[in-house]
Amino acid sequence: MMQIGSTIPAHNLSSFQARRANFKCNGSPLNPSTRAPQAHAQNIKAVQSTTEVTKKHLSNLEKLLQKESIPPDPEPVAKESSQQNGLPESKGRGLLEGLNLARIWPEMKAAEDMSPKHLNRLQRLLSMSQEYSPRSTLGSRWREYHGCNDWAGLLDPLDENLRREVVRYGEFVQAAYHCFHSNPAMSADEAPSQRNVALPDRSYRVTKSLYATSSIGLPKWVDDVAPDLGWMTQRSSWIGYVAVCDDRREIQRMGRRDIVIALRGTATCLEWAENMRDVLVQMPGENGSKDGQPKVECGFSSLYQTPGAHVPSLAQSVVEEIQRLIEQYRGETLSITVTGHSLGAALALLVANELSTCAPNVPPVAVVSFGGPRVGNRGFADQITENNVKVLRVVNNQDVITRVPGMFVSETLDKKLRESGAAAGVLNALDGSMPWAYSHVGTELRVDTKMSPYLKPNADVACCHDLEAYLHLVDGFLASNCPFRSNAKRSLVKLLNEQGSNVKRLYTSKALGRLNLERGGNLHMSSCLPSPS
Repeated sequence: MMQIGSTIPAHNLSSFQARRANFKCNGSPLNPSTRAPQAHAQNIKAVQSTTEVTKKHLSNLEKLLQKESIPPDPEPVAKESSQQNGLPESKGRGLLEGLNLARIWPEMKAAEDMSPKHLNRLQRLLSMSQEYSPRSTLGSRWREYHGCNDWAGLLDPLDENLRREVVRYGEFVQAAYHCFHSNPAMSADEAPSQRNVALPDRSYRVTKSLYATSSIGLPKWVDDVAPDLGWMTQRSSWIGYVAVCDDRREIQRMGRRDIVIALRGTATCLEWAENMRDVLVQMPGENGSKDGQPKVECGFSSLYQTPGAHVPSLAQSVVEEIQRLIEQYRGETLSITVTGHSLGAALALLVANELSTCAPNVPPVAVVSFGGPRVGNRGFADQITENNVKVLRVVNNQDVITRVPGMFVSETLDKKLRESGAAAGVLNALDGSMPWAYSHVGTELRVDTKMSPYLKPNADVACCHDLEAYLHLVDGFLASNCPFRSNAKRSLVKLLNEQGSNVKRLYTSKALGRLNLERGGNLHMSSCLPSPS
């Protein structure tokens, strides 16, 4: 060996000698006299073999990540690696586990050989876990998610599958809002034509448009004073639709063919006027004055039962359409889900109650409502229960609409007073005599604006009642004693559009860096803006 110790400073000599020890086992490729020919040939062969295997696996990974489904016949290289390990192949292994990446590349080698493009694709693939998939199979448990057991054990903590189903039904209601506001006016001289509804789920097909008509009208002087109100003063308005699932894969995922009835909230002046008619009245078809007689709010009943000049009543049109669909899909497993927000949530209860008795063998009927007011008295709530209609009410703790009409008494306090026995007789007597003795119905999923890390804790009334705010809160809800879900996925762009003033300023300023401003100050999505994390 060359004597080079004398040419190295003393303070570097020990470091160099430590490194020098690492080279004793290999000959220098620049000095043929010091090479071990046979060992060198073996090293070159091993390097070439490793390089070829690495290239093959990179090619296999590239092909695999570009495919949407698992290939029926795995690549030969993957089989060889499994056999060399002496382990039997597992049928349940995932895509990446089948490639045995940990064996192919050591950690440092993978970092060197895989480009950022490969890493991004790998990251996207790994993120497609069951937890985030919007298409989780419900299968044989669909009745449980449809409320056959009143959602016992699924609400607190909130089941992942149920969360996705609740948000999905809320988006059906959003589609009703969008369709109405895209063309709110109706002709007073001719019957309306069928509308095109942009459904959030393409596996559903709209079969019927629904209309609600007010039984009251505005005085003529209103048109003289404000002639530009236009559709705001019309008596009949498009309020929702009936849709049926037509996709075989979606039917298999859900375990049945689902029929959805989606109803929007208040929009016109006359609908607001009907909301104010909060005296309880007897339901149509109910006679007598016995105790516990079902009664509902006068305004809601009016919008539900009144026919228009060129459209049938909401009650008639929805019952006829559901009867037709039941007959059309006779022999199949069906379900009926009525969903609505605000006024639509109130009308959803009236619709579901009537549908439960509209045919001899009616499919299971469930209601998923958002921000719904009280609709009827305790007799009406009992009738809903007797008809086996399952109701899931999503309630925001700060939403005052869910506490009207009627006396401002919480449902929990009312239940405790009745169970105590002392005040039960008085309250029962008031139920039959007072015109504002309202009662909620069904099972409650309670969310809270203050739990969101993005909404201001003092958000205004409009924000607390907003449908998108509801879906944002449901998406982030874990349990009543847990903070907002850290891996919530729902985009906040729509919430910023509609309730920007109620979003915390810190987040708004950050969001503006990721969103473009349109003319007029509206926001649109430039990239996916995820919910809290």
